[in-house]
Amino acid sequence: MSSFFTVPAAQKKRKRPSSSEAPKKRVAGSAARKETSAPKQRKPQRDESISGSDSESDDGPRDNGVDLDEASSDSGSGGEEETAAERRLRLAERYLENIREEVDEVGFDAEEIDRDLIAERLQEDVAETKGRIYRSLAKQLSFSAASHTLFRSNTETVTSIATCHPYAYTVSKDISLIKWKLQDLPAHQWLPKDGKKKSKKPPPPPKRRPERIAIAKGNKNESKNNAYKGHVGAILCVAASQDGKFVATGGRDRRIVVWDAATLEPLRVFSQHRDSVTGLTFRRGTNQLYSASSDRTIKIWSLDELAYIETLFGHQDEVVDVASLAQERCISVGARDRTARLWKVVEETQLVFRGGGGGDGKRTRGSSTPKAMEGSMDRVAMIDEEMFVTGSDNGSISLWVIHKKKPIHTISLAHGLDPALSLEEMSAEVNPDPTKAPQPQPRWITALATIPYSDVILSGSWDGHLRAWKVSDDRKKIEALGVVGAAGLPHGAVKAPLPAITEDVSMEETSLDAEVVEQTAVTISREKRNPEPVVSGVINDISVFERGDRGNDGACIVVAIGKEHRMGRWAKVAGKNGAMVFEVARDN
Repeated sequence: MSSFFTVPAAQKKRKRPSSSEAPKKRVAGSAARKETSAPKQRKPQRDESISGSDSESDDGPRDNGVDLDEASSDSGSGGEEETAAERRLRLAERYLENIREEVDEVGFDAEEIDRDLIAERLQEDVAETKGRIYRSLAKQLSFSAASHTLFRSNTETVTSIATCHPYAYTVSKDISLIKWKLQDLPAHQWLPKDGKKKSKKPPPPPKRRPERIAIAKGNKNESKNNAYKGHVGAILCVAASQDGKFVATGGRDRRIVVWDAATLEPLRVFSQHRDSVTGLTFRRGTNQLYSASSDRTIKIWSLDELAYIETLFGHQDEVVDVASLAQERCISVGARDRTARLWKVVEETQLVFRGGGGGDGKRTRGSSTPKAMEGSMDRVAMIDEEMFVTGSDNGSISLWVIHKKKPIHTISLAHGLDPALSLEEMSAEVNPDPTKAPQPQPRWITALATIPYSDVILSGSWDGHLRAWKVSDDRKKIEALGVVGAAGLPHGAVKAPLPAITEDVSMEETSLDAEVVEQTAVTISREKRNPEPVVSGVINDISVFERGDRGNDGACIVVAIGKEHRMGRWAKVAGKNGAMVFEVARDN
């Protein structure tokens, strides 16, 4: 009996079909389906709408000013030659034509207006990228009519101030950091709530004084505790990042403390400096921080990683101030080495600008006092990436460009002279020699600031005035604009009518003697030259920001005031410890 195992191997193999027969696919019922069902039509590809939406509304297709039937007929007549992109382009052009027809009926060209606005903004962005002045704000801001408000807390001398709209941060010698909320403009206060009718009652008076939000105080008793996250000595400088995330402070304790701007909680403490931290500034638009110190160095930090980056060496004396803008570079001043240095971080190079001029002991034409020699360069502020200003202890403000090693223009005695000492104060002798009396000393430039990429410069000292300056149209000189807030009133004060002395004198010829008339004229002219002090104390720092879209609502200037200089007690001035807000309106 034969079985599978006994059959020869040749008989076990299956016979292959002949090559003439094609292999057939074993698909059940496929042939029947093909015969019975009609040929399946290809689903037409749907074009995307102009607005970019994925699906139409349930209420029906949106017209948007285009006849869809006509569009479909046109696309059908064109056949398959018109692609989806070409069809969208054709519909967009037809949509713009409809808008132009409507605009022509109204009577203005919106396209031209948009083109002008976009072109203006592009020009400003290009100028800011190149780092050049592109705004002339000096003629548009009413500095003399600015209103001012004093706000303070129970602190010692306020040494520095920083702003990040709508907040301001002040630091003082009693190791305190205070966060304030600046008030909005009166036109933006007490607005009616949504869904409610406007009340017939007159609105309450606008709020003027900033509100204190939070405070953080250091502790002197923790000076030996390296793990303490805070200051243990007087705070000398403060800076706020442009995005509102970080606040950095530095002080005599050689520490830089990084704070969370929202809660004033300390995030990190840097103690790499070997002496007092005297200046801080953020690179514009970033969280890169530059710090200046009395150890003659500038250090660079990245607050995004809370890490140290680099140290810059070169100054021969303590670095007392530092400034920067958008590019990766900064400018510092070295006090008594009388130099300003531009640090190009990427190229790892520096440019040295030497001061020390302004005083050869000779009297200037039309002046009875000799010009003082520049002994220390104390303040610096950048106008744009190629121009900056410095302030010195001889009261001079100098304008520099990075292409020249000497200042192109200098204003001497920008804030005047201190009163001369009396003979009793000068000498302890019974009959002192008046010929040996010292000359009146100039007031130092204790604060300097600019509105970036514009022609506005602000300076402060202890003469009681915040002064405004402008860069000339040819960008070669500094011109005076006047005193900020000289004609303005404190917030909440009512302007009283001025006595018409001049009018009475001119109308009533016999009522006053000639001597009285002359004395009145002298008094009026003296008041015009020397307006009443607005700020009582030493202006230790200035911070400014613009209100509204691209500064259309003016500028807000906040100054730090104290009875003493921020770095010491060389000048003891009768005044108040606090800060003052100036609201400068913009003329349209």
